[in-house]
Amino acid sequence: MIQNAIENYTNHSTIKKTTAWFIFIFSVFLLLVQKALAVCPICTVAVGAGVGFSRWLGIDDAITGLWVGGLIVSMITWTESWLEKKNIRFKGRIFVNILGYYALIIIPLYYAGIIGNPLNTLCFCGLDKLLFGIIAGSLAFWTGASWHYYLKEQNNDKSYFPFQKVVMPILPLLILSLIFYILI
Repeated sequence: MIQNAIENYTNHSTIKKTTAWFIFIFSVFLLLVQKALAVCPICTVAVGAGVGFSRWLGIDDAITGLWVGGLIVSMITWTESWLEKKNIRFKGRIFVNILGYYALIIIPLYYAGIIGNPLNTLCFCGLDKLLFGIIAGSLAFWTGASWHYYLKEQNNDKSYFPFQKVVMPILPLLILSLIFYILI
């Protein structure tokens, strides 16, 4: 029993340290970015903060996965905008970008035993909770960001309300987080 308590404390302490390190690296990255082109930096900071705090607070992995998925999509769009601005084009660029970011996140989580744990699956489909959340969060964030650009286009390239560019991608993540919290 004492051994389990020590392992749980060590794992929780490691998660806190990893989360703090992730937030630090992410903050340094944001300081180096000159300007956001695709998804605004406030959205990305909100998604990054959501990932860090949800893991630190011990929130279910399906909800954490939502925010991880949103962060991945945000980083993909940032990278695509940066590559376009620098006029770096090659065949399959978007595919390489998407595959690279998902691999960068999912492979280490798999080898760390966070994804793929048989005790951390959804009972109705057997899919890993974190992986399910990443898929749902990616789709939700992308849909929200696309919805923003569609509405802006319909309104002569003007937003309907202040901070629409921030609210539209984050709102689906918040709604899904609440739904997952109630259902899971």
